[in-house]
Amino acid sequence: MSFVKVCPVDKIPAGGAIAVEVEDAPVALVRRDDTVYAVSDLCSHAEVSLAEGEVYGTTIECWLHGSCFDLRTGEPVNPPATRPIATYRVKVEDGFVYVSPDAPGTEG
Repeated sequence: MSFVKVCPVDKIPAGGAIAVEVEDAPVALVRRDDTVYAVSDLCSHAEVSLAEGEVYGTTIECWLHGSCFDLRTGEPVNPPATRPIATYRVKVEDGFVYVSPDAPGTEG
């Protein structure tokens, strides 16, 4: 499995998200406590940036219509979204975030 170096972990606000691209795929990186999650940055309902939404525990909320997605599985936890978003494997080494574009955890 390959990983792409994306950014310093400090670039992701604690309890927040940023939008990045991993091999041309829009990805939202979320930092919650000591864990970094990587999910598709596009809401499966309205195709807007999820990184612009709020993070609540292990979910991220779409700012447009309020759908929340589980950061661990990509599954929607409330409507109007009904389809999951992709999740990606992440590792943090020497202060940098690496994301695997080859092995999404969940296909969206």
